[in-house]
Amino acid sequence: MKNRTDVTDFILLGLTDNPELQFPLFIMFTLIYLVTLIGNLGMIVLILLDSRLHTPMYFFLSNLSLVDFCYSSTVTPKVMAGLLMGDKVISYNACAAQMFFFAAFATVENYLLASMAYDRYAAVCRPLHYTTTMTTGVCARLAIGSYTCGVLNASINIGDTFSLSFCVSSVVHHFFCDIPAVMTLTCSDKHKSELILVFISSFNVFFALFVIFISYLFIFTTILKIHSGEGYQKALSTCVSHLITVSIFYGTVIIMYVQPSSSHSMDTDKIASVFYTVLIPMLNPVVYSLRNKEVKNAFKKVVKKAHFSLGFVLMK
Repeated sequence: MKNRTDVTDFILLGLTDNPELQFPLFIMFTLIYLVTLIGNLGMIVLILLDSRLHTPMYFFLSNLSLVDFCYSSTVTPKVMAGLLMGDKVISYNACAAQMFFFAAFATVENYLLASMAYDRYAAVCRPLHYTTTMTTGVCARLAIGSYTCGVLNASINIGDTFSLSFCVSSVVHHFFCDIPAVMTLTCSDKHKSELILVFISSFNVFFALFVIFISYLFIFTTILKIHSGEGYQKALSTCVSHLITVSIFYGTVIIMYVQPSSSHSMDTDKIASVFYTVLIPMLNPVVYSLRNKEVKNAFKKVVKKAHFSLGFVLMK
């Protein structure tokens, strides 16, 4: 990648210039980030500790929690520093690194959601063949494929974006180094780069959405054929949490990436970005834990063990 730029630093405008809003926003983002860390890392630990959760569904959920933790940590700490200390400067290399890791982890999440939809299809539509369909090898290949696609997507988009010249302005009208926001600053011809971004993003999003749509088409067709009320509720409950996550994630991602940067409104982009960079990583473990009896039971079991261990130590 040839470095053809006079810009050594970028300035992130952040969420607001109003000093009265910055500290309340800092408190809000800090609380959200703490819930995100505790929720996602707690989910991973819970799945590792409870052998009853060592199933394909929870294997993908633990990977989803890891990805949510990683890409939230790529963005949120810098936003918090900007709100608290006014530190809005980010170096050229740090901007490229932030953009790379965010694009990689967001793409991994995209394909993990598609893998989870396929897993739900196998569980609901082919329950007798589930253990032979979703083997350890299949789950590992789906996860590795998701991470590989993430790295490839990030490498292509970041390589293409930072091959452009930035010699006019260094002010990024965003709270992190997102591809469309940085691309608007170039003094090069960005038409080709925009087309590459839209094409790759569209392929990733709509391919995953196609897998999810087909999976749920078969799932709902199967659910409608279930005559048992209990079976109907159980089959439906396994899918609701995933559908909530899918709806929020893809709704905001399509707004951001599947359109040329010339069509973007910076204020709309910021609002959409808050959803998928800050809120979704926090909501995912909450949604899955609140709607899942197995997760609740595993949590109660861990709490009881911890309480028993603490009582035993205090008695000694």
